[in-house]
Amino acid sequence: MSIRLKLILSYAAMLVVPLVLMVITALLLTFVFRGDLQALHEKYGYSKDYYEDHNLERLVKELGRTVKNNPSTLSDHEYLGEVESELEISNSNLIVRKNGQFVYVPPSFKNKDVLELLSKYEDKSTDRKNESFKYGKESLSMTQFNFTYEDHLPGTVFVITSVNSVVHFVQKFAVILFFSLILILILTHSLLTYFVSRSIIRPLHKLKDATKRIKSGDLDFELQIANKDEIGELSLAFEQMRVRLKDSIETQLQYEENRKELVSNISHDLRTPLTAIRGYIEGIGDGIADTPDKVRKYIDIISLKAEEMDHLIDELFLYSKLDLNRLPFHFEQINLKSFLLDWSEELLFELNKQGVEFVSDIQVAEETKISIDRDKIRRVFSNIISNSLKYMNKSQKEIELKAYEAADNLILFISDNGLGIDEEALPFVFERFYREDPSRSSVTGGSGLGLAIARQMIEGHKGSIQAESVKGVGTSIKITLPLISNEEGDQA
Repeated sequence: MSIRLKLILSYAAMLVVPLVLMVITALLLTFVFRGDLQALHEKYGYSKDYYEDHNLERLVKELGRTVKNNPSTLSDHEYLGEVESELEISNSNLIVRKNGQFVYVPPSFKNKDVLELLSKYEDKSTDRKNESFKYGKESLSMTQFNFTYEDHLPGTVFVITSVNSVVHFVQKFAVILFFSLILILILTHSLLTYFVSRSIIRPLHKLKDATKRIKSGDLDFELQIANKDEIGELSLAFEQMRVRLKDSIETQLQYEENRKELVSNISHDLRTPLTAIRGYIEGIGDGIADTPDKVRKYIDIISLKAEEMDHLIDELFLYSKLDLNRLPFHFEQINLKSFLLDWSEELLFELNKQGVEFVSDIQVAEETKISIDRDKIRRVFSNIISNSLKYMNKSQKEIELKAYEAADNLILFISDNGLGIDEEALPFVFERFYREDPSRSSVTGGSGLGLAIARQMIEGHKGSIQAESVKGVGTSIKITLPLISNEEGDQA
């Protein structure tokens, strides 16, 4: 539920509840003033007619005058019937008793057992007496007039009125009900204000505490979100911000660690050829190279080491641009089979000169097309072949190229029969500067970036690259590249 809806409902409740309570209070007061007002007179000290029903009160007063002035009329059943007819309009009945015997009980009077509950004749006073009593679940009000007949026998006139049980209850507990309604009104406002404010303030306190924790550098917590209102949405956005900030900081720390590692590796890899160059220059300067042939040999070695440094710097520069996505790719649609056959012929010529047996198996359809950056893909193949040649230890050196189509992808394997790679090292061979045996770098040379650059370029083509190897048997590099579908080829 939104905060706006909560506030609207709470304000509506604060408006409706008091109005309802005011109406109820007014009804209760109405019941009171329509009930036993003589009891109010006795309790609070003010006088008012016993019956709020003016017609009923008029008839009762008329009976009182008759009792005092003309009691003989109360023996006239015709007169009593007329009075009873008028009393029935107000849900009342007239009963007359003479010398302990009931001489008039209207036919409509149903509660015959009530007659036994009526007050006895105690004195000759004709004053009016009012009384209320319960008969079963029914509340009854009774007005009594005592008088003396002409033959000096005692007589009593009763007017019995059925009172609503609610009215009777209200008459009895009117004051308690009134103050209870006031208390309910206060509690309603207080509770509504408390719960609505708590539903808003508590999540805000949580956000405040979370902000303080982030300010102090603590991001290792989770903001619990229970609300589904605007504050809940804000809390969710805050939690997402915390997660992203934490990930960003962790990534930044990882980048910093990688940067330190990169600097360390660069320093190590540059130090080796620099140390060699310095040693040979000192050898020339100290006269160790005392013949023109030795001097020439030293200079050639210095030139070779300088080329290694230049190659290493080029590799670092290329990898840096790939890592920062600053090296542009120039894609073009080409015929895949023609491209692979041309590259295979070049590779066959180069490897045969180095005494390496090369075999190719290209199972690609004539019409298959692919979108690649020729130079980048050639660089990938060159780095893989170069890496294979470094770790060849067999007398009969072999490299095999296999290519085929599978599910709109080009699958390409470049395999060798070199040293192979330990299974534990396979997941890391495409990491920068990774060497399974660091001691070999002084023998085999290389920057340690060849396969890392190959992975970056293949991923730039939306493809994947992975290594499969058996120690002592050889290594196979698997490359997967997406092909162009027929529809795309037709559109092109």
